[in-house]
Amino acid sequence: MVASPVPVPLKTNYADTFWCTYCVSVIAASIAEVVTYPLDLTKTRLQIQGELAATKHASMNSTPYRGMVQTALGIAKEEGFLKLWQGITPAIYRHVIYSGIRIVSYETLRDKVLKKEPDGFFPLWKSAMSGVTSGALAQFFASPTDLIKVQIQMEGKRRLLGKPPRVHSPWDAFSQILARGGVRGLWKGSIPNVQRAALVNLGDLTTYDTAKRFILTHTSLTDNHFTHILSSICAGLVAATMGTPADVVKTRIMNQPTDSKGNGLVYKSSVDCLMKTVQNEGLFALYKGFLPVWIRMAPWSLTFWLSFEQIRFMLGATGF
Repeated sequence: MVASPVPVPLKTNYADTFWCTYCVSVIAASIAEVVTYPLDLTKTRLQIQGELAATKHASMNSTPYRGMVQTALGIAKEEGFLKLWQGITPAIYRHVIYSGIRIVSYETLRDKVLKKEPDGFFPLWKSAMSGVTSGALAQFFASPTDLIKVQIQMEGKRRLLGKPPRVHSPWDAFSQILARGGVRGLWKGSIPNVQRAALVNLGDLTTYDTAKRFILTHTSLTDNHFTHILSSICAGLVAATMGTPADVVKTRIMNQPTDSKGNGLVYKSSVDCLMKTVQNEGLFALYKGFLPVWIRMAPWSLTFWLSFEQIRFMLGATGF
């Protein structure tokens, strides 16, 4: 009598698990951040320049307008080439939280909550809801690291102007924020931050996912690098267009001086910042830094998605 073979249990592909996807997201985001960080620093400096609403406060500075290239060259010349990466440490910390949460939450909403149609199609409205929700959730948890990053990015300029540094390191910035405003102070500017992240991820995640599916179903292209490049270019442009106004407001609120209770001395809220910016500098001030935002988001999105898809492919996971 021949014994029947023992059934072999199906193995779960670890590459598609929650934590593997989370780790791959963080690695891909860290690669993209290092490559494009000088553009982020340039963008932040541009958005702070000409902040006319804050000129009456001694701790803020009004500087002549300079373009993206001049600002970047000025930082390298006046502060040193490596200062183009000033604040990179908290930026990486941010992506450990932000990028991991936004990707796994989007995939969870897409695959398990809102779910695709039986034919595999994911409606645009569901994709938009998933993008907004995952972006807002991820940014809420990562907001303290973003606050620290913005404050460190502005230190080089303060020192050149002969002003005493406000912070000396990421930990020093964290300690000062906590001492002045308590735990609540760590979420200073979190509302415009979350608003921006929701819009950016509506542009990035939703556009990338939708563009990729459209290309795969309406062209002869396969799920390869060229498809990822086309999708990421679309994602970067839409994300920059939707996120720049909120990014300007977020940066100004986070960079403003605060009183002993952690309350802002220049702007009362994101709406107040929005109104003062438009009143004092015009509507187009909301798109100040759009070019470096877009020029950064395009290569960031390209680097992230190529890295993310390639690492997943190497691990044997399914495509995004």
